[in-house]
Amino acid sequence: MAHSPLDHLADYAAVATRLGVDAVALVPGPNFTRALGHSFASHERPFVLIIKKDGSAAALVPNLELGSWGLLGFDGAVFDWRDQTGYDAEFAALLSHLAIGSLAVEGQVMRVFVHHALLRAQPDLNIIDGEYEISGLRMIKTAGDIAAIEAAIAISERALSRTLDTIRPGQSEQQIEQTLVQMLFAEGADDLAFAPIVAANDASALPHAKARADYRIKPGDAILLDFGARKDGFAADITRTVFLGHASEEARAVYDTVLRANLAGLAVTRAGVTAHAIDDEVTGVLEASPYAGRIRTKTGHGLGREVHEPPYIMRGNPMPLPAGTVYTNEPGLYEIGNFGVRIEDVVLITDSGHRCLTQYPKDLTVIPC
Repeated sequence: MAHSPLDHLADYAAVATRLGVDAVALVPGPNFTRALGHSFASHERPFVLIIKKDGSAAALVPNLELGSWGLLGFDGAVFDWRDQTGYDAEFAALLSHLAIGSLAVEGQVMRVFVHHALLRAQPDLNIIDGEYEISGLRMIKTAGDIAAIEAAIAISERALSRTLDTIRPGQSEQQIEQTLVQMLFAEGADDLAFAPIVAANDASALPHAKARADYRIKPGDAILLDFGARKDGFAADITRTVFLGHASEEARAVYDTVLRANLAGLAVTRAGVTAHAIDDEVTGVLEASPYAGRIRTKTGHGLGREVHEPPYIMRGNPMPLPAGTVYTNEPGLYEIGNFGVRIEDVVLITDSGHRCLTQYPKDLTVIPC
C-alpha cells in the first residue's frame, strides 16, 4: 500500500519516542527521501526536516527549493532562507517554534556545519546520534521497494550479459567498464548504483580495484565485474567473476570454494537467522579450504536506497534478520599479486526462507577467445 509523507513521518516520531528524545532530524539523503517520497540534493545549503515525537514536523528549506517543497503536501511549519541573508536566523526561528530540548540526528549523514548551526541556534540542545535507529527503518523493505530492487537487478543482469559478449583479448579494463556503463543505461538504468569495478588478473585480487587503461586482458585472466544499476531510487549490487579463454586448475578450485560458500549462506538464510550466523556459515567454508589465507572481507551488507546499509552480515553482529530484509551474499578469496574471485547475489529474507533476487548464472564461465 502506498504511503503518504505523513505516514512515514509517524515512523520517525516513533523513533524519537524509542530513543527518549524530543525529536528526530533528517537531512537530504536516503532517510529524507523515504520520509517525503521525493529526493533532494545535498549541497552547501542546509536543508533540515525535524519530526517531533508527537508527530508534528517543521522544516528549514533553502528558498530556491520552495517550489519543489510545495509539491509534497507537507503541512508543518516551513522556515525558508536565502543565500543573501544566511540561515542562522531561520535555524533560531525553527528551534524556537519546535520548543525541543533533545534531538536525534543521522550521525553518518548530517554534516558538521549543520550540526554547528543547530547548536548556535540553541546551545543547550542535546544532540545524540540516532543513525542506527533512523536508518533501521529502511531495513524491512516494502513490496514497492523490492519491486524497484528487482527492476535494478534485471537491468544489471541484461547489461552484464551484453557486456560479456563484447569482451576480447587485448581490451583494457577501462574499455570493458565503458561498455558496461553504456549497456546499463541502454537497458534502462536511471543512474549507476556506484562506480563499477572491472578488474582483471592481479587487479581482481583488490576488492575495490579501479579499472586500468594500461592493462590489456589476456587468456587465462580472471575478470571481476562488480556493479549495479539504480532504478526508482533503489540500487542493485552484483558481482560475477569470469575467465578469458581458459581457467587454471587453481582458478577452478578457488571459484568452486567461493561458490560453495555463497550457497552455504543461502542455505541458512531465513527469517530470524542472525547476521553472525550467515557470515559464520559462509566464512566457515572459506576457512576450511586450502585458501583460508585469502579471506579479506565479511559476507555482505544490506541493500536498498543505499548500496551499503544495515544489516552488516558479519561475525559478531547478533542482529536477528526479519522477513523483508535484503542483503548481499558476496564471499570472495583474494591473493595479492595473483587473482581474486567474488560471487555476489542479492537475497530477500522471507517468512519461509529466502528468495535470491539475483538470477544471473553462477556456474564458472569461460569467455571464448
